[in-house]
Amino acid sequence: MKKAVLSTLNAKFIHTNLAIRNLKAFAEPEHHVEITEYTIKDPLMNIVSDLYTRNADVIGFSCYIWNIEETIAVVKMLKKIAPETVIIFGGPEVSYDVPYWIERLPEVDFFVIGEGEETFKTLLHQIYGEKNWTEVNGIGYLLEGKVKINPQRNKLDLRELPSPFRFEEDLSYLSKRVTYIETSRGCPFRCQFCLSSIEVGVRYFDREKVKEDIRFLMEHGAKTIKFVDRTFNISRSYAMEMFRFLIDEHLPGTVFQFEITADIMRPEVIDFLNKEAPAGLFRFEIGVQSTNDETNDLVMRKQNFSKLTRTVTMVKEGEKIDQHLDLIAGLPEEDYQSFRKTFNDVFAMRPEELQLGFLKMLRGTGLRINADKHDYIYMDNAPYEILGNNVLSFDDIVRIKQVEDVLEKYWNDHRMDQTVEYLVTHVFETPFDLFQSFGSYWEERGWSRIGHQLEDLFKRLQEFLSVNNPESLPTLEAIMKYDYLKNQRYKPRKAWWQSQLDKRSRSEIYQSILREPSAFGSEFVTLGLNEKDLHKHTLLEKLPVTPAVSGFEAEPSYLLAYYDPATGAAQLFTAHENSLLQEQN
Repeated sequence: MKKAVLSTLNAKFIHTNLAIRNLKAFAEPEHHVEITEYTIKDPLMNIVSDLYTRNADVIGFSCYIWNIEETIAVVKMLKKIAPETVIIFGGPEVSYDVPYWIERLPEVDFFVIGEGEETFKTLLHQIYGEKNWTEVNGIGYLLEGKVKINPQRNKLDLRELPSPFRFEEDLSYLSKRVTYIETSRGCPFRCQFCLSSIEVGVRYFDREKVKEDIRFLMEHGAKTIKFVDRTFNISRSYAMEMFRFLIDEHLPGTVFQFEITADIMRPEVIDFLNKEAPAGLFRFEIGVQSTNDETNDLVMRKQNFSKLTRTVTMVKEGEKIDQHLDLIAGLPEEDYQSFRKTFNDVFAMRPEELQLGFLKMLRGTGLRINADKHDYIYMDNAPYEILGNNVLSFDDIVRIKQVEDVLEKYWNDHRMDQTVEYLVTHVFETPFDLFQSFGSYWEERGWSRIGHQLEDLFKRLQEFLSVNNPESLPTLEAIMKYDYLKNQRYKPRKAWWQSQLDKRSRSEIYQSILREPSAFGSEFVTLGLNEKDLHKHTLLEKLPVTPAVSGFEAEPSYLLAYYDPATGAAQLFTAHENSLLQEQN
């Protein structure tokens, strides 16, 4: 029996590839197709060995900027040991500059251009049949030593596509991996750095089929379902219908992620979500990219930043939905100072996650085609990241990368939110200046080349502040201790600092607490802790400031962290030093 294999190299094990599942669903039952996925970190020999043992007549690879070079290495080796195997490449990375790919990769027999379901199925018909390649629209190949590109086919009616989620072999992995789903293809916008700008118009899948797929996925254990629609909320009525469905029918523990365009989201939609959506059910990804109006005009990106800010702020105030905001460094006419402003504009909204990316000159995009207009220089091979342009030098890019490194560790992971908040509001002129200054110091100390435990991150920030802001260090160390204890699961065996309390002093304060627990507030009193509980499940520290609802007060205090022995959850309580001293006396 003839057999085809569809494969890809994902960035991580938890990812899944929707494209190859769509191809398999469309090709069956006429053709027998197997799916096998790897990661870009897997050893080359392991991937090739596994593919070889499958004895496939045809192997197709789904290609993206993050896996193309590794995929090429796999195919070059595979062709040496199985030269008769027909190799097919498809995906966004090879759908543009097709003559380049045909000439660069003689090991690849066919390149599928654009939407691949019908093209792949028709190509299999010809590979197993008459081998008349002119009958297959949407492919590129070599014919008698010359590059041949067949006309692209008409767009599919997405409402007729079979489900890619009903394969038995996928079901056991649903709870462990991210499931990607699409309810539409195309994008209404024309951003010149994005491949989605090339396809005109938006087409939708059948809504009821999509709902049935989501029900099926949840019933079989899917926990994280990510919609890959380029703008999920382009149709308000459609988005509202899907939000309502997901709120009404979701199963506990399921999370849905969407890419939304924030400045077109109506306040009444957000009000609806803030009232109706369970906390944690939805997660929004929002591409801000730049707040520089000239830059946005040059890349044909329409954005109303005030409306975007309104949306992000309303969602944040609702405390139901985490938001991931994206920036792109290196867009036209955005120099270092302009990007600093963009960063500060967006950080002011305190998104749960701020992703700082660097412009990639993707094949087929308007920005790459017109790269000379802004003197772009960029990597020859994927991911085609820029190395500079007429207003942003490579030195500037290196500095911004330093910002990216510490931003990820110290903001996006939320290990020390109170500390960062204090630093950006009381110590540094702007948030960007904090991350730039710390990022540069981080690089100078060589920390970017070594691993880090949680305690190391606190110690390294402490060292940086002791050199650059020694006058603020006592207060900042106190806030860092607060953050550290608040975010621990279970009582830490050993803190990263040297405690100011010796064993005797700690015992004396514990006795004061037992006599008058109300010094730490009514919630602490309700715990009803005895002396053994205090010693076993709490950690006591003296601070030069007092944590408060609005920040930190300049009055010495004692911080008591209690860790629930059953759950490990932390509860923090504070008492002014004077109140405990009076009790002791």
